[in-house]
Amino acid sequence: MSLDYLDFEKPIAELEEKIVELQRASSSSNLDLEREINSLRSRNHESTKAIFSKLGAWQITQLARHPRRPYTLDYIERIVTDFQELHGDRMFADDPAIVSGLGKMGGRNVAIIGHQKGRDTKERTRRNFGMPRPEGYRKAQRIMRLAERFHMPVVTLIDTPGAYPGVDAEERGQSEAIATSLEVMATLKTPIVSVVIGEGGSGGALAIGVCDKLMMLEYATYSVISPEGCASILWKSAAKAPEAAEAMKVTTKDLSRLGLVDEVIKEPLGGAHRDYDAISEAVKNAINQSLDALCEDSNEVLMDKRYQRLTGFGQFELKK
Repeated sequence: MSLDYLDFEKPIAELEEKIVELQRASSSSNLDLEREINSLRSRNHESTKAIFSKLGAWQITQLARHPRRPYTLDYIERIVTDFQELHGDRMFADDPAIVSGLGKMGGRNVAIIGHQKGRDTKERTRRNFGMPRPEGYRKAQRIMRLAERFHMPVVTLIDTPGAYPGVDAEERGQSEAIATSLEVMATLKTPIVSVVIGEGGSGGALAIGVCDKLMMLEYATYSVISPEGCASILWKSAAKAPEAAEAMKVTTKDLSRLGLVDEVIKEPLGGAHRDYDAISEAVKNAINQSLDALCEDSNEVLMDKRYQRLTGFGQFELKK
């Protein structure tokens, strides 16, 4: 599988290309190149550690959007058993940009809801690049209410550039659908765990992100607008996106410092796209640990803690 190296990964790409060349030479001849290959692997490991230890906000944004990054269905395949996808909002249509259904995690029944971007052009078009329309959020609401009715926790996987801003979506009540999702999640009498696995873009992400515990992957982002959108507003140029990303504090490091994220899930060296199984195992363990703790609380305690959590965000200063 091609890893689609990003610009800042060029030194890594060059070393890995040399490793592949030596492996081919070794397999097609009687030369023993194992020592040279191991030396290059060691150099590559150290180079990758050095590069990823000093990534800026824009580089992390690029990683969060990486085309090979695992999406919701990749995680469901690895961490959920007996998954049964449920379609449609019972009002208008099914929205493929949001995947939802029921399954088992850690021996417990759960409802799973997540954004799905798509891999190739055909699938990306069908899933609208992970940008939900109102029917997507109404489908999510339906699954959440179903989970509450049958006493199942809700797990949401967030990865979207934002809700779809098209005319058809606005005509069908995009803002109302998002607002209703916020209300439903805020008052849902069952535990909710959310994980930002890639991009957490604006209301499109928040609509399935009101929860009892919010976790983010190490190289995920969460923001009220994309860096390009912010740059276009402030500087009238999307080319200023790197500066906007730094100013917006979109990374897990900044969001954790501000108290907006409860837990950061460490990714494999080089990013989640390097090892689907490893990152899936880390996500599964983090979710199960969170649900173990949340499921011990009564509904009254759960609702009170959620209220305190939500009202505790932000700071203000009263001036006389």
